[in-house]
Order: sequence, then C-alpha cells, then structure tokens
Amino acid sequence: MDLKNILLIAQIAISSILVILILLQQRGQALGGTFGGGGEFYLKRRGVEKKIFIATIVFAVLFIAASLLRFIV
Repeated sequence: MDLKNILLIAQIAISSILVILILLQQRGQALGGTFGGGGEFYLKRRGVEKKIFIATIVFAVLFIAASLLRFIV
C-alpha cells in the first residue's frame, strides 16, 4: 500500500469517529425559549461532555490534516 491509500483509509476512519463524536454531543437549551421552554442557559461543559467536545476538535483537526496531506502527496 502506498501513502495515498493509507491516508484515504485514515481519512475514512477519522471521519467516522468524528460523526460519532458529533452525534454524542448534547444539544444546548438555546432554542428552548423560542418554543416555550425554560430560560436555562448552558454555560460550561464538564466531565465526559468536555472530553467529547475536545475529542471532536482534535478529530476535526486530524481530518483536515489528512485531507491536506492526501492532496499534497
């Protein structure tokens, strides 16, 4: 396997993990007030939610890097 195929497989794996991480994140209550919900406002991420958020950022950066490397090589 050459480097382009390895980067393609890495890009597919990273994108799959990125989709899962995005789907795991909880939605905030920002639109809740529009439809009659309470006035709660979400300010900080804590615990597992913070780790998922940071992992999402890391995998997004890895996905962009893999995409750029694939076109450079």
